[in-house]
Amino acid sequence: MLIQMLIARPQTIGPILSNTPTWVWALLAGLLWLGASMLRSNTVSAVRVGVMPVAMTGLSLWGAVSAFSHSVIYGYVMLAWVVAAVVLATAVGSMQPPRGSSYNPQERTFTVPGSWVPLALILGIFLVKYVVGVEVAMNPALAQDASYSLTYGVIYGAFSGIFSGRSIRLARLARRTAPASVSTARA
Repeated sequence: MLIQMLIARPQTIGPILSNTPTWVWALLAGLLWLGASMLRSNTVSAVRVGVMPVAMTGLSLWGAVSAFSHSVIYGYVMLAWVVAAVVLATAVGSMQPPRGSSYNPQERTFTVPGSWVPLALILGIFLVKYVVGVEVAMNPALAQDASYSLTYGVIYGAFSGIFSGRSIRLARLARRTAPASVSTARA
């Protein structure tokens, strides 16, 4: 809808951008920095591997709640979000970790190859949140439209599921490479 309007009336982009709060652009800059830091191989802590999907799930949930919490089908939107998140977390989590990934159990760190996927997912969540926010602000009835709301509920959930699945893959790698003495001591 927004994209169609911008194509038909490109002069509307100026007012939309100028009415966007400054903090949104600061958030975008921070998210771009975060995503760009993942373009190169990194050694990251187990905590960071776990925090990233939590943070991105929070951004995704914020998008769904802020847009659709007043909708009569809000419960269904959140159900769609959960189903999409669980299905994609399961599917992505069952895949092999990226080639070149490793886990150092002594340091509790992962070495992960650089990838454009986190940047694309981060930008995807941001852009969907931005577009939905603008569209619902311009046409509040969209939040009540089942097709619109459920579609975006699934999209938000899909982003969260993919992020979570990527961390699940690394958690599986850590379990496989944990030293036998540590595994036995925990049992």
